[in-house]
Amino acid sequence: MLNYLTVTRKNGKNGKTESSLRWYIVAIMSLALSVGTWNPSGFHFVHFIMKDSIENFDYLWILFMVGSWILAIKAIFQTLKFWGAFWIAIMIAALMYGLSTKGYFDYTNLNNLGWVATIGVAFIIFVGLNASVFWKYVTGVYTTDSTDL
Repeated sequence: MLNYLTVTRKNGKNGKTESSLRWYIVAIMSLALSVGTWNPSGFHFVHFIMKDSIENFDYLWILFMVGSWILAIKAIFQTLKFWGAFWIAIMIAALMYGLSTKGYFDYTNLNNLGWVATIGVAFIIFVGLNASVFWKYVTGVYTTDSTDL
């Protein structure tokens, strides 16, 4: 099992290697950021900062979450732009609609909708952080920076 997590592959012509563990770490970090910010269970960052008193150490967590979101949003809009993130959200909504028409998902349960939204945001963060790598695999071009022509 551990060998599968750390499989390395050659990455392009320069001979650098890439570990599969990187994908899992980014997925876990994306999920932790999304679920940690808000989730239907009530144990999340938004509930944490809405309490009556904030102690001195709490400001460190506030700075950590705000900084994490700034980095995630910058990565999403640098790689996917607004329309890329919008289309991923549309695809998630279409998937959920398809599952509901087959009877696998109930839209009347708000708890289910909250978890779908939370995990959907985690997926958007994951794709935003890895879009340049996905683009490299599809086209062979590693960068996603826009150019002025």
